[in-house]
Amino acid sequence: MQRQTELQKWLETVYPNRAFELSFAAADADFRRYFRATFSDGHTVVCMDAPPDKMSVAPYLKVQKLFDMVNVPQVLHVDEALGFMVLNDLGSTTFLTAMQQETSESAHKALLLEAIDELVELQKASRPEVLPEYDHAVMLREINLFPEWFVAKELGKTLNFKQRQLWQQTVDTLLPPLLAQPKVYVHRDYIVRNLMLQNGRPGVLDFQDALYGPIAYDLVSLLRDAFIEWEEEFVLDLVIRYWEKARAAGLPVPADFDEFYRWFEWMGVQRHLKVAGIFARLYYRDGKDKYRPEIPRFLNYLRRVSRRYIDLAPLYALLVESVGDEDLETGFTF
Repeated sequence: MQRQTELQKWLETVYPNRAFELSFAAADADFRRYFRATFSDGHTVVCMDAPPDKMSVAPYLKVQKLFDMVNVPQVLHVDEALGFMVLNDLGSTTFLTAMQQETSESAHKALLLEAIDELVELQKASRPEVLPEYDHAVMLREINLFPEWFVAKELGKTLNFKQRQLWQQTVDTLLPPLLAQPKVYVHRDYIVRNLMLQNGRPGVLDFQDALYGPIAYDLVSLLRDAFIEWEEEFVLDLVIRYWEKARAAGLPVPADFDEFYRWFEWMGVQRHLKVAGIFARLYYRDGKDKYRPEIPRFLNYLRRVSRRYIDLAPLYALLVESVGDEDLETGFTF
C-alpha cells in the first residue's frame, strides 16, 4: 500500500491537473507490480512499480529500446530512482486468456502463427555483443535449480551417489549442443501469458531478462508452455512452420528439419528443468503458490523427450527414480 500511495503521488506530478483512478492490473513472479491509471476522459496508461531496493528498471529500459522492431510497450515517463514507469496500455487480454475463451485448434494456431512471425522479426534484428551471452555458466546455474529446489524442496529428497552421477551425465550431454546452436536475441519468457492481443501486431511484454543465445529457446518457450498444453502433432506442425519462415528470412537454422527439431527438443529439456526449479523456489522461498500446480506439466515434457533420445537416458532414469514413469496430472500439488 505504501508503494501504491507513492506511485499515486508521483503520477500526480507527471499528470498535473488530470484526475485519474489507479487500479491493480497485474503482478510478476519477481517484485514488479502493474497498475492501470484511468483518466476522466477514458484514456488509460499502465504504471510499473519496481521497488528500487529489490531491482533496477535499467535492464527493462535497455531491452525496450533494443526490441523496438516488435510491439513492446512505449515508455512515456520514468523515474529510475523511484522505480516507477508509465507505459502505453496494450490492453488486458493476453494470448492465454484469448485461447481460454476460444478453445478451437484453428484459433490457437492463428495466434501462435502471429507469435512466430513476431519472433522471426525479433531474431532477424539480432546482433552480437549487445546483450549478455546465454553462456555455460548461466545455463548450468539455471538447470541446477532442479536438484536444488524441485528435488530438495518439492520432493524432500537428496540425490544419492548414483543419482548424482546420472545428473552429471545429463549436464555433460545436454549443455554442449545447446551452446553450439547459432545465437540470436532471446526474450527468455516468450510465452502466451506475455503476448497481448492487439489489432495488428501482438504486444510483447516481460523482456527485461533478454540474452544472446540459442535460436531454439524462445520457440520452445512458446510451444511447450507452463499454463497451456497442445498435442505433439500440433506442436510439430508449428515448429515446421517456424523453421520454414526462419529459413526464408535467412536465419541460421539447419537445412535438415530433423536436426532443428532435435535442437528444439533438447533446448526444451534445459528450460523445463529450470522452470520446474523456479516454480518450486517461488513456492518454498517466496510463498507464491500459483505456479506450483503446473510443475507436473514440465515433468511430463521432460519424460517424453528424455525417453526419445538414447543420449538422454540418464535423465530419464533419474526422473523415473524421482517421480515415476506415468504422466502426472496438472492443476494440483503433489
